[in-house]
Amino acid sequence: MPAPTPTSAAATSDRAIQNLIATYAELVDGGDFAGLGVLFADATLSLNGGEPLAGAAAIERFAHDTLLTYDDGTPRTRHVISNVFAEVDEAAGTAVARSYFTVLQSLPELPLQPIASGRHLDRYARRDGRWRFAERRVVTDFTGDVSHHVRSGGAGSGR
Repeated sequence: MPAPTPTSAAATSDRAIQNLIATYAELVDGGDFAGLGVLFADATLSLNGGEPLAGAAAIERFAHDTLLTYDDGTPRTRHVISNVFAEVDEAAGTAVARSYFTVLQSLPELPLQPIASGRHLDRYARRDGRWRFAERRVVTDFTGDVSHHVRSGGAGSGR
């Protein structure tokens, strides 16, 4: 039996949510912490059970204070996102999603290697006709050498 075809609205919503997930990875990997703050302006972000961060300024400041960046202004990482699963409630304008992440890093003195892997647990809300993050919980399951990614004393890994 063929899989059911999603409705046009559901397919559009699913794609918008996938784009938000990808945008997060691109912003972190690109070192655009101001953009990351904007992405989460109306949301909370919690890392590994820590106190949730709320609002653009707090999230931007946390990224600047926690993640190491290099001459090109980036953390020299690539977030690989997989196993994306989203459930959309079109009528309520809400959605939940979960995904896996693997963070790769490479520097001249550090060969390309995975440094963290875990899960994103997300909630979304549609406001003014656009999907936005409402909450992201990051759960890091496995950690490698994050000494070139997170400042000494930083709060975890896998952002």
